[in-house]
Amino acid sequence: MTEAALLERIALGEHTRQQFKRSFHSPDAMAAELAAFANSGGGTLLIGVDDDGSIAGLSAADVRHLNQMLSNASSQHVRPPIHPRTENVPTRAGLVMVVTVPNGLAKPYLDRQGRIWVKQGADKRHVTAREEMQRMFQSGGLVYADVVPVAGTTSADLDEPAFRRYLAQHYSADTAQAGLPLDAVLQNLGLGDGHELTLAGLMLFGHNPLRWRPAFTIKAVAFYGTSIADTHYQDSQDFSGTLPTQYAEALAFIKRNLRRVQGSQGFNSPGILEVPEIALQELLVNALVHRDYFTSASIRILVFRDRIEIISPGPLSDSLSIDDIRHGKSNRRNPTLSEHAFRLLPYRGMGSGIPRALGEWPQIELISELSGNQFTALVRRPQGLWESASEQVETPATEQATEQATEQVTEQVTEQVTEQVTEQVRRLCLALQQGAKGTKELMQMLDLKHRPSFLDGYLNPALQQHLVEMTQPDSPRSPTQKYRLTDKGRSALK
Repeated sequence: MTEAALLERIALGEHTRQQFKRSFHSPDAMAAELAAFANSGGGTLLIGVDDDGSIAGLSAADVRHLNQMLSNASSQHVRPPIHPRTENVPTRAGLVMVVTVPNGLAKPYLDRQGRIWVKQGADKRHVTAREEMQRMFQSGGLVYADVVPVAGTTSADLDEPAFRRYLAQHYSADTAQAGLPLDAVLQNLGLGDGHELTLAGLMLFGHNPLRWRPAFTIKAVAFYGTSIADTHYQDSQDFSGTLPTQYAEALAFIKRNLRRVQGSQGFNSPGILEVPEIALQELLVNALVHRDYFTSASIRILVFRDRIEIISPGPLSDSLSIDDIRHGKSNRRNPTLSEHAFRLLPYRGMGSGIPRALGEWPQIELISELSGNQFTALVRRPQGLWESASEQVETPATEQATEQATEQVTEQVTEQVTEQVTEQVRRLCLALQQGAKGTKELMQMLDLKHRPSFLDGYLNPALQQHLVEMTQPDSPRSPTQKYRLTDKGRSALK
């Protein structure tokens, strides 16, 4: 790295992937920084740089001392060990030691006191919440939610006839071990621990999973319009029971709230679903099988006039990107549950679900939100259909209701969506740091072309949370209307 390249990096300031340090005087302090980076996707320490970005510089002796400290900190003060890379960059003020920490593959990384550190903005924080620790252990392959026993359950809570049919259909007599007690068979298949049902056993074969895990359901709403703030909806239903039951009933809900088109079929045919059913199947199964079961939240299905959103708890693990899953790369969050789901649901595994859905219907946007702890599959409906449908459903009453709805957060679903600053809202706020902007300019900056998605996913939530305000509040529909950050919005970015 040249001095010019180093100065360019320093000019960007400190952030989640970059930290300035004048020096280190303790291997424990260095170990905490290394662990935080390894637990949070990796990053770079620039040693010899003050907090204000000015270069303090290091001597050759300083670098030798820091290299020895780094070796001790990364191998003896962090568990499991970390393997950072170093580079010394000469500057007019002295040497700057560039320490690159890769994203950890064996999370969580702990310091010598057993503490877990993660990055929070440009700083770091100590992880204390049990749910966050569980997700980190899950990411490291140390524990899986689907094999955790559900306290209080027994094999009596199992739908034994359904389970026996499953055994007979998919396992040989030897594999099923017909002569063993039911608890032993469940334990052999990862569906019990010998005394209690595991989460996989309960969700696949339980009599009444809702009794034990009331959050693991699907909540579905179909709206007349394009905004979640609409107070009028055309259909709403909650789905509980086993995963096969939830899948079948939720798919039926989506299908009955979509249109059918004639296509090349005959006059008396029922028509073809406007969005290919196989794409909906793959996305729905993906939500049920790969959701984060350490998070006590429901899957949400929102059917709008122009799109369908399937929102499942838990973002992609940090070893996966949207591009990865588009090309079939997978990381099974619930391996035991997915192994049995392969036989109970139209689930093929091997990461083929998302590519197959995209192959059937390319108008699918995949959104992983770490801050909102959720993954969204946004399916565009055919534009011609919903535009013609809007002409039929728009009335003065519904127009008035829609205008009122956009000014307030209503209903339980809206509260769930707007209670946190999502990645989309944060991106909007970052764009407004440069000053007030109009709708078209903001959409260009955010590389968005679909106005309803911009309004529903970015602008309206930011307005509802008072992070953004209108420059002309008395004329909300003015063609010269612009938007700017509020004090709360500026604080949210710090």
